[in-house]
Amino acid sequence: MLALVLLVLVAAATAAVVRRGAGTYPRHPAADTVAAARVPRRPGAPFRGVAGVAGGAAALLYLWGVLCVGLAAMGAEDGGAGSSPPRPCRTGVSPELSGTVVGHSASYLPLGFRCETLDGDGYDSADIPGYLNPGVAVLALTAAGSAVAAGYAAERRARAAARSDGPSPASDRRTGSL
Repeated sequence: MLALVLLVLVAAATAAVVRRGAGTYPRHPAADTVAAARVPRRPGAPFRGVAGVAGGAAALLYLWGVLCVGLAAMGAEDGGAGSSPPRPCRTGVSPELSGTVVGHSASYLPLGFRCETLDGDGYDSADIPGYLNPGVAVLALTAAGSAVAAGYAAERRARAAARSDGPSPASDRRTGSL
């Protein structure tokens, strides 16, 4: 759980730095402040920010899960003394249950490592945290929903401007010195 919290914090900090434009300093701070004050906020900007952070967090969480599954698969394929039943199949279960393991399978979508038993049934390894699949799904759906909301806000503003013969959406683009 601590890894998930750290992952979200890193993603939020990265999004804030990217949004601010770290490493680019204006030559004339007063001129940039005046230019920024005149530029209207683009429609859907908060939604785009949420979509970016949630998408980045979903990607990082998925990569963490791929790493967990890969390490579990490597541990299961490692031969030698004490390799039966595989180490990932011994974690978090009774020795009686792990003694009936005849095989295993790794899955990357959804993330998981399954230990198969003699009776044809099986169980999920405790090496893969249970929060990975729901976390990735929630973050990915949040990113997709926010992206759709940002597009809807931009489209709604463009249609309102077209009805009132106001400025075109292209004139809302930010201008300024690089």
